[in-house]
Amino acid sequence: MLLNVIERGPEEIIPEQVGRPPIVLLHGLFGRARNLGFFQRRLARTRRTLAIDLRNHGDSPHGLMDYNVMAADLLETLAHHNALPATLVGHSMGGKVAMTLALSRPGMVHSLLVADIPPAHTGHGQFGLGEQMLRVSFPPFLNRAGADRLLQHYIANTDVRALMLQNIEVGENPHWTIGLREIVDSMPNVESWPYIPEGYTYPGPTLFLAGGNSPYIRREHYATMRRLFPCYRLELIEHAGHWLHVEHPQKFAELLENFTEST
Repeated sequence: MLLNVIERGPEEIIPEQVGRPPIVLLHGLFGRARNLGFFQRRLARTRRTLAIDLRNHGDSPHGLMDYNVMAADLLETLAHHNALPATLVGHSMGGKVAMTLALSRPGMVHSLLVADIPPAHTGHGQFGLGEQMLRVSFPPFLNRAGADRLLQHYIANTDVRALMLQNIEVGENPHWTIGLREIVDSMPNVESWPYIPEGYTYPGPTLFLAGGNSPYIRREHYATMRRLFPCYRLELIEHAGHWLHVEHPQKFAELLENFTEST
């Protein structure tokens, strides 16, 4: 499946950057490529960048999901755009997609940054949210303010509601733009971690970023992280939760830029 891509790069050729791998940005569950625009614009001042809508998200096609299928989507899309090997940067679900591709096709991944997700069954805690969203009854017309009021009945958290609002087509005949039914049906796979055959590793540079207040990456995951990604290192963003790039965008951008420049 070819995925929707937002591509940005420097306005002029920068000789010292010629030949460096493109940087690929992958969003999390219920997100979309344009959510990462702040980071993409910064990176694109000197590097070719591609922000990608994963299947069922943004403007990409819909279909049932698991990480092997989503990694295959990503590989096909990057090959189509002549963007391999690439540096992969993924948050949450996007991080699992990036790790799956790195482990299955390590030669296609130059380096890897994974934001607040381990290579393990985690559970995103969003199965109930997806079920609730399927029950939303849209009126014949809806503007942005009306959509926000409608979702307040289902989502109390302001940040989560703002994320979901981006997935509604407002105006006449409002509707979800994402493959919500497919996401809900695939949620056990999204919360899981694919089977990785014995001996599969990704030997390239790998950085895990964890929110200091997030429960996702835990000490019991470290041995698996070391086995699968022997060159990994871990950095904490203090006082950040799972949405560390939203809560502390400047710190996240600094760590991201340092990593992509050093590799």
